[in-house]
Amino acid sequence: MGYLTIDVHPLSGALGAEIGGVDLSSPLDERTFDAVHRALLDHLVIFFRDQTLTPGEQLAFARRFGGIHLHPFVKGLPDCPEVMAIIKEKGDTRTFGSAWHSDQMFTAQPAMGTMLYARTVPPVGGDTLYANMYLAYDALSDGMKDMLAKLKTFSVGDKFKQAGGNSRAQRYSGTSKFRHWRL
Repeated sequence: MGYLTIDVHPLSGALGAEIGGVDLSSPLDERTFDAVHRALLDHLVIFFRDQTLTPGEQLAFARRFGGIHLHPFVKGLPDCPEVMAIIKEKGDTRTFGSAWHSDQMFTAQPAMGTMLYARTVPPVGGDTLYANMYLAYDALSDGMKDMLAKLKTFSVGDKFKQAGGNSRAQRYSGTSKFRHWRL
């Protein structure tokens, strides 16, 4: 696939590409944004290295893709409530979002995607993993697809409360150490 205004380097056969030749701290012209958007549609997950963004710049870029979903349980930054900071301090024993999940599946209309901006990462580990559910579905037998077509699901996202723990709202209350920086 040719991209005229950006560099696109696929990372695997299933999904993912690294985008180069773009400075996300400045507004992208229509042609460049269209190429970035096409790369997202082509590769499902895209990455940009060596970016320096303020929360406002990240939000401006995210808005180019559509409306911003506000998290129902976690407050955003005071000056930019659409952006949540995720900070793990040395000695913290829990990691926010460490279980395999799909963001915002417990809401009536989940966001079309999530934008993460990693400011500080460990030298090893700290991975965020992704799965191509289109390929996973395509790999199923026709019989399995027929069986799944009849199923309906309901995502509540509060298994901790069901197990006698705190609800999602309680866990993410103002006393939580988990401060998000994500859209």
